[in-house]
Amino acid sequence: MPKYVVDTNLYIQATRNDIARQALETFFVAFTPEVYLHSVVALELLAGATAPELEQRTAERFVRPFERRERVITPTHGAWKLAAAAVMQLIRARRVSPNGIKTSFVHDCLIAASAREHGFVLVTDNVRDFELIHSVLPADFVPPWPAMET
Repeated sequence: MPKYVVDTNLYIQATRNDIARQALETFFVAFTPEVYLHSVVALELLAGATAPELEQRTAERFVRPFERRERVITPTHGAWKLAAAAVMQLIRARRVSPNGIKTSFVHDCLIAASAREHGFVLVTDNVRDFELIHSVLPADFVPPWPAMET
């Protein structure tokens, strides 16, 4: 059975609409032992929670449950180097502009590199960016929700 990390965009969608929240919860129920939090996803979620009460709710709902179960993966130095190599290859191939790279894209490269290194499958709705990243850094990713496919 594969192990999964869920991309930031799916957590954000779950906070904004009930159907997305239910889909995320269904996925968690079906795959609980195989789902981990990526520390870069935690960074993005907590940094985006600008109000103190939102930060508290985000931490309680999405971060602390994984921390308590020691189910957080963190990029190694090797993953950082893989992510940097992916960005540079895309720049050299002129598939991204060195001046137009957003922090979120660098984070995506880091998530992909780390997931690859740890043997995880990334669940994401951001297929376009991960297909681009995959062209220079093969890492497994799937659109939501693998639980619905089984």
